[in-house]
Amino acid sequence: MNRRKLLTLATLAAVVAVSAFSPAYAQEPLKVGFVYVGPVGDAGWTYAHDQGRLEMEKNLGAKVKTTFVESVPEGADSERVIRKLAADGNKLIFTTSFGYMNPTEKVAKAFPNVVFQHATGFKTAKNLGNYETRIYEGAYLLGIIAGKMTKTKTLGVVASFPIPEVIRNINAFTMGAQSQNPGIKTKVIWVNSWYDPAKERQAAETLIAQGADVLNQNTDSPATLQAAQEKGVYAFGWDSDMSKFAPKAHLTAATNNWGGYYTETAKAVMAGTWKPGEVHGGLKEDMVRMSPLNSAVPADAAKAFEEKKKAIAAGTFHPFQGPVKDQSGAVKVAAGSVMPMKDLLSLNYYVQGVEGSIPK
Repeated sequence: MNRRKLLTLATLAAVVAVSAFSPAYAQEPLKVGFVYVGPVGDAGWTYAHDQGRLEMEKNLGAKVKTTFVESVPEGADSERVIRKLAADGNKLIFTTSFGYMNPTEKVAKAFPNVVFQHATGFKTAKNLGNYETRIYEGAYLLGIIAGKMTKTKTLGVVASFPIPEVIRNINAFTMGAQSQNPGIKTKVIWVNSWYDPAKERQAAETLIAQGADVLNQNTDSPATLQAAQEKGVYAFGWDSDMSKFAPKAHLTAATNNWGGYYTETAKAVMAGTWKPGEVHGGLKEDMVRMSPLNSAVPADAAKAFEEKKKAIAAGTFHPFQGPVKDQSGAVKVAAGSVMPMKDLLSLNYYVQGVEGSIPK
């Protein structure tokens, strides 16, 4: 990673201000714990986090000692795991799923000298920060390709849980597609799981049967892609490059790149300069990356994709810039304006073109 990227990530990790966490780890490794919602496997959300952990180990060597616990259910079980990691001497703990937010906050109060970082939530405290990627930028780019390549004008999304993070991605995907093909509609099936290959496959097959010929997902396994390839339609990887599982169907993937952020956060804790805050890193900060395009992507789609990718990274375009309308046609973001981050973080409606309703 080049110096400019590292400096940007250092800023994101808020390492510039001295805090109450003193550099007490100079003579021994910083113990860092990770809590994962799914199995590490070789694709998806948890895999991407674990790749970030391994990159941090490579970057910092003997200065850190890491451990992880995988497939931890959200809820009471996660509190038990988080508490044990803190009790075992881990001084920096990353909890990597939305449902870990309240348990992380609770354990953080009990261990004030441990730094906790929670992924995709919104709570902070003296020793608790939160972080996530702006992967909706990647979802918008996937939509551009989908809008160019669909023949049925029907897209499908296999969705996990109806939380703002996932709703953002569905909406961004739809608006990206509509930027190329205004008649696009998106069908959504919720599987109420981050990782359930059988449910994901069933949902994908149902969407295809309903006419969707390009699929996206906000789930953790490659089952959606594999179903797409078997049925002769296209799909996208999510959180990591999944092309090896369905090379004919996989058009590209929106991926999370956590290694630089994890490295800089650990360095800040060791230096005593960590402070709580909110991190939202995207294409500009190299925390979101797009995997290589399949050769099946037409030249005009690839061109539109690359142009918008550069514009998002440069800050000259935002996926949620107005006009943005909800399903009823009501204007939620006026032309010339951009949806504020606070509204993005609490997004609870579908944009025009997304069918159905959000589960309660």
